[in-house]
Amino acid sequence: MTATATAPPRVRKPPRKGISSSYPTWFYIPSAVLYVILFAVPTFASFYFSLTRWSLFDIEFIGFDNYVQFFTEPMLIQGFVNTFIYGFVTSALKVVLGLALALLLTGAILGRSYLRSTIFFPVLVSTVGIGITFKVLMDPFDGLINQTLASIGIEGPGWLTDPAWALMSIALVDVWKGVGIATLIFIAGLVAIPQEYIEAAKVDGASAWQRFRNITLPLVQPATATVILLSLIGGLRSFELIWAMTKGGPGFTSDVIGSVIYKQYQAGFYGLSTAGNVVLFLVVTAIIVPIQYALNKRQVES
Repeated sequence: MTATATAPPRVRKPPRKGISSSYPTWFYIPSAVLYVILFAVPTFASFYFSLTRWSLFDIEFIGFDNYVQFFTEPMLIQGFVNTFIYGFVTSALKVVLGLALALLLTGAILGRSYLRSTIFFPVLVSTVGIGITFKVLMDPFDGLINQTLASIGIEGPGWLTDPAWALMSIALVDVWKGVGIATLIFIAGLVAIPQEYIEAAKVDGASAWQRFRNITLPLVQPATATVILLSLIGGLRSFELIWAMTKGGPGFTSDVIGSVIYKQYQAGFYGLSTAGNVVLFLVVTAIIVPIQYALNKRQVES
């Protein structure tokens, strides 16, 4: 006689109680109206006006002539190239320095809280104020930086007057101002790493570099992705600091798309400057969206 196995009866789960995840349609209407008025309409209007030659009293449709002019004038091309250089240099430095400072400020050092607040302080200061301050400090003749270098026998360069130094000098000031927020994000990512992983690696005899490479770096990837995206968007859209320090000079050597657009507005070329805005929007979107997709995909896979 063989025993026949019977499957246990299926228990029917009771319906979940709680707040419904769906909202009535009318709940979305205020947000949709604000989105259309503040984003959709200005965006489509910019695309249209970039195809025209317009002023406050007249408008003429000229097709893609503004875009052709934008990519044929040397001054505009120089600003376009400088935008990429400035954006990627500032983003890379903020990631590297932000992570290094975060590792330092999560360790057992004296005055850790004070140092954290000191590093974050420049983030709170006006960008224009910082630009004016460093413009004085970087003066090639009377600036404190070159005077300090001269006191130890080093001849300082023309930080903002030499075409070879101007853009990178502003980039360094940008990094000094923005590295605090990058450090704060990395600190949040580091303190979220379970200490059990670190202790287990120490027991297994892993060196400090091995722990950093195999534990810290992979687990801090969400913070790294956030810093990369925020820094890159800020760098590609930069304007205030550059305008406060050099106004794109000397010549056009430190111009970026933002400063070029502003100069075109000042000169009365409204259609051309609107086309520059569209180009800036497309450039930022074309760079940020793939990077964000790649970083998110890497996080999911890891």
